[in-house]
Amino acid sequence: MYYPFEFSFSNPTQIVFGPHSFAKLADLISPKAKILLLYGGGSIKRNGIYDQVTQVLAGRQVVEFAGVEPNPILETLNEAVKLVRDQSVDFILGVGGGSVSDGAKYIACAALYEGDGWDIVSGKHVPLRAIPVGIVLTLPATGSESNSGAVVTKRATQQKKAFFASQAQPRFAILNPEVMASLPDRQLENGIVDAFVHVCEQYLTYPVGALVQDGYAEAVMKTLKTLADTFEQRHDNAWRQNLMWAANQALCGVIGVGVPQDWITHRIAVELTALWGIDHGRTLTIIQPWLLRELIEPKRAKLAQLGRNVFSLVNPSAEETIEAICALYRSLHMPLHLRDAEITDPDAAERVWQAVQEHGNAALGTHAEVDATKTERIVRAACS
Repeated sequence: MYYPFEFSFSNPTQIVFGPHSFAKLADLISPKAKILLLYGGGSIKRNGIYDQVTQVLAGRQVVEFAGVEPNPILETLNEAVKLVRDQSVDFILGVGGGSVSDGAKYIACAALYEGDGWDIVSGKHVPLRAIPVGIVLTLPATGSESNSGAVVTKRATQQKKAFFASQAQPRFAILNPEVMASLPDRQLENGIVDAFVHVCEQYLTYPVGALVQDGYAEAVMKTLKTLADTFEQRHDNAWRQNLMWAANQALCGVIGVGVPQDWITHRIAVELTALWGIDHGRTLTIIQPWLLRELIEPKRAKLAQLGRNVFSLVNPSAEETIEAICALYRSLHMPLHLRDAEITDPDAAERVWQAVQEHGNAALGTHAEVDATKTERIVRAACS
């Protein structure tokens, strides 16, 4: 099928990768900057990352804000926005995983906006400026450290929404694989799955002859599958390096340039986190297999291609590829249905479906022509 590629691609984030990358931090931020050091629940103090970062920043003007949640909450981030304004902060350094990266982008935009910060997340306001952001990555998964996207949850209404702000894309990201030494298995499993589904959302549509994008996507997915298959090697440096780089490349933008994308899995899965606080990676494995079964016909060709080129299946059917994906998730102890995540709410499916409708995600369109009926079937299959 002929497909006219048209795109403009730029990724301005400087990646500093490797075991000695922390030492480069001092050169990446102006010595005159007043820095907000943003982080999560305090794990960086237990694993030594906090000490390494603050030693590099010794003598600088630094204001700290801790407590960014695993799925960043608007109300918490707004406290950081106030601090940034009160202290005249002019650089934000996020030290953490995707949630801290997302939170840093929101703060960077909201601190320079006089209205309600939720306007930025909801799309009511498009920010034209932002405080500069840099990231020290501690958990490979989302790729948020080198893209312009962020996801924020509004506790008051249980809404979890994504927004994009090119002005807030990190100026740099420090990727030191050694930080993964202290991560529990659950977070590594989540990281593999999160990155894998990110690639799927940009790949599992229909063939358009994009040889570079397909090949790049397949290489990243094969890497992630290999990491899952060799999970017992997770303490090896090579294993860690490959996960950190694969997770970054899964959503740095290059895989999806000029080709159709389909983010329906994410748009439904966010409701599971908003309602029950389920890990993001686990919400994806709850929704995706049921979505693929519902939309198997429009995705049949790419599913077969994925089966051949990623799972090394011989003449696979789309059905066989879906089962291979499920087997991959099972090997990582991921839930494949809401009940597998120990959610016993008898009204779970109804609650998810209601939230999907309220947040405008019932009829999602895309190449698969996803209408409200199809979306409801996906939700009820995954959650009933």
